[in-house]
Amino acid sequence: MKKRTWAVLAPAVTVAGLAVQDLLQKEHALRRNFPVIARFRYLLEEIGPELRQYIITSNDAERPFSRDQRRWVYTSAKKENNYFAFGTDNNVEEDSYPIIKQATFSEVCAASPMHTQDLPLPGAKILGGPRGRRQAFRPASVINVSAMSFGSLSPQAIRALNLGAKLADCWHNTGEGGLSDHHRQGGDLVFQVGTGYFGCRDERGNFDLDRLIEVVESGPVKAIEIKLSQGAKPGLGGHLPGAKVNDEIARIRGVEPGKDVVSPSRHTAFRNVDEMLDIVELIADTTGLPVGIKSAVGDLDFWRELAERMADGQRGVDFITIDGGEGGTGAAPLVFADHVSFPFRIGFSNVYGLFAEAGLSDRVTWIGSGKLGLPANAIVAFAMGVDLISVAREAMLSIGCIQAQKCHTDRCPTGVATQNPWLARGLDPYQKAHRLANYVRTLRRDLLKVSEAAGVRHPAMLGPQHVEIVDGDRGHRPLAEVYGYRDGWGVPGPEIVAGIDAIMSCYDDLPGTNEVIQT
Repeated sequence: MKKRTWAVLAPAVTVAGLAVQDLLQKEHALRRNFPVIARFRYLLEEIGPELRQYIITSNDAERPFSRDQRRWVYTSAKKENNYFAFGTDNNVEEDSYPIIKQATFSEVCAASPMHTQDLPLPGAKILGGPRGRRQAFRPASVINVSAMSFGSLSPQAIRALNLGAKLADCWHNTGEGGLSDHHRQGGDLVFQVGTGYFGCRDERGNFDLDRLIEVVESGPVKAIEIKLSQGAKPGLGGHLPGAKVNDEIARIRGVEPGKDVVSPSRHTAFRNVDEMLDIVELIADTTGLPVGIKSAVGDLDFWRELAERMADGQRGVDFITIDGGEGGTGAAPLVFADHVSFPFRIGFSNVYGLFAEAGLSDRVTWIGSGKLGLPANAIVAFAMGVDLISVAREAMLSIGCIQAQKCHTDRCPTGVATQNPWLARGLDPYQKAHRLANYVRTLRRDLLKVSEAAGVRHPAMLGPQHVEIVDGDRGHRPLAEVYGYRDGWGVPGPEIVAGIDAIMSCYDDLPGTNEVIQT
C-alpha cells in the first residue's frame, strides 16, 4: 500500500515542484503563464529537427517567419550560437533570390572580430540636417524599434522594448497609441501621430498642436513621425479591440474604456499634399524636431506630387518611412493583408526613384520597414538606398513572441500582445530588454561584417552594384536592372559617404580589431 502511495505522490510532488519553479522563474514567459505544460514545447523544439526530417514542415516552409529565421532571432537575442551548419537549405536558384557579392580584395579593414557586438553603427545622414531643424541629429543606430502601440502590446512588452532600446543605443517608435509611462524607461523616442491623434487630440478627437508640444516636452522625443498608412493594413485605420482598452489605455488615448477604438483611414488635419507639408513645417518650427511620414506604397501620384512640391526647398519632410506590404504587426482583413500595397522592394524602389530623379534623395533620410530585421533583407534594402531600418515583428520575437498569431484576440500566450494581466505577467521586462538589445547588436554586427565583405565600411555605402538577383532560370540580373535604378542611385552623395567613412575608419585601430580569428 505504501509503495502505491509513493507511486502516486512522487509524480505529483515532482509536478508540483516543477510548477512552482516555472511560476517563480522569469526567463521564459510561456513557463510562467503555463507551468509544466509549456515544458513540452521546449522538448518538441529540442527534438524538432530530427522529427522534421520525416514529417511536418521544412525549416523554410513556415510564414511569415520561417523556422530558420525565428531561430536566428531567438539565438541572437539569447547570445547563443546562431550559426547554421552543413550549408544552406535554401533554394539559391529560385526567382528573386538575392546574392550579395563579396570583394576579393579591399582596402577596408575589419572593424571588429566576427564574434563581438560592441561597435556602434550610426546612421550615415543627419536627420533633419538638410532642412536645418533646430534639433537635427545623427541617429546612433541604423537599426531601431518600429512603431508598435501600447494597447496593442502589453505594458511589460513596451517597457522591455524601451529599456532594450536604451541598452542598444537605438530609438523606440511609440506607435500611434500615444506616449505612456511604460515608454519612459530611458530609451530615445520617436512620437508617432496617427489618424486618431491619440496623445495629441482635443476632446472632439481633432489634432491639437498644444497637446503635441506638451507630450513631446514630457519625454525624450527625438523626432515626430506622421503615419499615413502601414503595410499590415494600408488604406484602413487602426483597430484596437475593446477587450484591450482598459482604464490606463483609455486615459492615454483620450477614449472610453472597454470600447473598440477605430482610427479613421485618413487624416482630418490635412487632406492633400500641400496641407500636409504645411502641418509638417508647423510641427517642425514649433518643436524644432525632425518631422517625417510613414506610409505603405500604392498610388504613386501622391509620391510624385510630394517630390514636386519639395523640389523648391521651401517645405519638406525630413524622413520617409516606407512600410512594405509584407509588414504585419497589425491584424487586418485577409484581402488587405495579402493584396493591398506593394511589397517593400517594389514600393521603395518606385518612391526612391521619383525623389532621385528630382535630385532630392540626399535631402531625405530613408527608413525601411517590413520584414527587414533579418540580415539578408536589410542588406538588400541598404543597397537600394535605405539609410535606417525599423524592426517590429523581429523585435517582438526577440522578447518572446512565438508567432502564435493571436495578437488580435488578446490571448497572446507569451504576454507580448495582450492586456490580460495573467498572460502579461509572464513577460519580465528587464530580462527581455537585454534580449532585444542583444538582437539589435547582433543584427548591426552582421550588417557591418557583410558590408566589410563587400568592400565598404558601412551598410549605407552599399549600392545596387553589390547585389545580384537570381531570375529563376539559371541566370541573374543586377539589382539596378531589376528595379530600374540609374547610375549613382542607391548610394548617398560623396559628402555623406565621406562623413560616415571617416566615422567608421576611427574604429580601425581600436584594440581587438583586425585580429585573426582561429578556426
